[in-house]
Amino acid sequence: MTNAIYPINFLISMPGGSEWILIAVVLLLLFGGKKIPELMRSIGKGMREFKDARESVSTEFEKGMNTASQQEVTTPKSALPL
Repeated sequence: MTNAIYPINFLISMPGGSEWILIAVVLLLLFGGKKIPELMRSIGKGMREFKDARESVSTEFEKGMNTASQQEVTTPKSALPL
């Protein structure tokens, strides 16, 4: 009796050569030759904005952590309320 579950490698593998050709043909049929550069440009802009926002959040988080650690170092323990 065989198991009906597919191997995990099959489920997450990248498309091969024939699949990429099929994807390209479907994109050409759906968007046409003139719309594809605009589509790719807008995808690139979206990815760039996402990357910039991610870096901004990361730098803000690091600034906050550095500020908090500096405040701990500069505040003497005798000055803290009981």
